[in-house]
Amino acid sequence: MTTPTNAMGVRIEPWAEGDLNLLRRINAPEMMEHLGGPESEEKVRARHQRYLKPGDHGSEAMFRVVALPEEQAAGSIGYWERDWRGETVYETGWSILPEFSGRGLATAAGRLVVERARAERRHRFLHAYPSVDHPASNAICRKLGFTLLGACDFEYPPGHLMRCNDWRLEL
Repeated sequence: MTTPTNAMGVRIEPWAEGDLNLLRRINAPEMMEHLGGPESEEKVRARHQRYLKPGDHGSEAMFRVVALPEEQAAGSIGYWERDWRGETVYETGWSILPEFSGRGLATAAGRLVVERARAERRHRFLHAYPSVDHPASNAICRKLGFTLLGACDFEYPPGHLMRCNDWRLEL
């Protein structure tokens, strides 16, 4: 399989065993501010194992975002199935480390993920649910061509209700 890249200086690579430390960096308080706060080390390790063993072909995929030309891990992005309002859709989410923010990497990686999800031909819609208080993630949804359906309550992490925007992209 070829590794997807685009003109914005980013590549996405399948999540690998060596990405546990990247996930620990993403779990920092400033990175998890809009996601209910950092997880315990036990939960980070469990998440890493889930990322390594995706479900059925086409049902989910997690990636390391690699900044070019530095060839450095800059964050994560992925998509997975979820039941949403009576149908199965893809959900997407991303995290870009602070030292790489402002370079358009999340948007560029998002374009690559949209292409991958679209190529699966499995679901009609891809959703993103950024916090209503997270302007950068909401701006990324706009740049990727998602349509804002409105605000909703979303449980993430389990037991923590947050106010999110429901963005939808037709695949």
